[in-house]
Amino acid sequence: MRPTIRDVAAMAGVSIKTVSRVLNNEAHVSKGTRRRVQEAVEALRFRPSMAARALARGRSHQVALLYDNPSPYYVYHAQTGARERCRELGFRLIFQECDIRSSEFVAEVRALIDETHADGLILSPPVTDQAALLTELKRRNTPFVRIAPGNNKGICPYTYIDDVAAATEMTRYLAGLGHRRIAFVVGHAAHSSARDRLRGYRKGLEAEGLAEDPALVRQGRYDYESGRTAAQELLELGRPPTAIFASNDDMAAGVVSAAHELGIRIPEELSVAGYDDTDMARALWPPLTTIHQPTRALAYAATDLLLGGAPPATVRLLEHRLVIRGSTAPPAKR
Repeated sequence: MRPTIRDVAAMAGVSIKTVSRVLNNEAHVSKGTRRRVQEAVEALRFRPSMAARALARGRSHQVALLYDNPSPYYVYHAQTGARERCRELGFRLIFQECDIRSSEFVAEVRALIDETHADGLILSPPVTDQAALLTELKRRNTPFVRIAPGNNKGICPYTYIDDVAAATEMTRYLAGLGHRRIAFVVGHAAHSSARDRLRGYRKGLEAEGLAEDPALVRQGRYDYESGRTAAQELLELGRPPTAIFASNDDMAAGVVSAAHELGIRIPEELSVAGYDDTDMARALWPPLTTIHQPTRALAYAATDLLLGGAPPATVRLLEHRLVIRGSTAPPAKR
């Protein structure tokens, strides 16, 4: 039979109320008593009933992470970070894929809240910037936090990295290697990060005294195929770029593939850079120079803000990092 809280109390030699205090991490419990209860919990392999806790405290102890992102690497790391913090605090995490283009998008989120009684929501890009959803959550007084919002930033706690600064740093790094024709593959138009990274690319060019060539900028969708298509177009120009900076690693992988198909050597004839530092960046050949975005930490911090009841003005800025690998080098002399 499944052990109960009574079994834990009997083994630890304490009251049921004391066990409850320990499980809820409440104060006014001595270290010795807390240790005995924890040892009993481990010995019995006791797991509190989520339903019972919900009835007792008026909370479901469930939160939901909403996402609509073509990159499986981003989604995986966001889920991992949020789940880690939930486990530490005794919450269950629900993963909900969304389609922000659907006319039923807000209604589906409303149904999710009603059916699960979720205690709060974590909104990842581009869900984080959907005005109709934000209005509905505010109307319902549903607690929520956002990861990397691009607008209405004062309405709830959020976490982010400085995409403009990161893209500027990468562009300047490529220029510092000697590249003068640096192409850029823009991310999905629905993501504010795509616009910020484009701004960073332009700032980097300006800082290095390089004029922007519109022919070297191509629109992507944050997926492999759009990166591959953009690279094919760029590499067939009369004056092709000597470096291509794709605004995420999935698109950079498409750039690498297109270069290999055309017999262009990386990095001897073409430098390629990405953004995110996903597992793919290390698996590519040559390994990809990229911007490390701490996706897992961003989701962990956002979950911490949600479950900690942080006030709306709370913001956590996490640091990015330029990661230099074998896909970039000075341009070949011509």
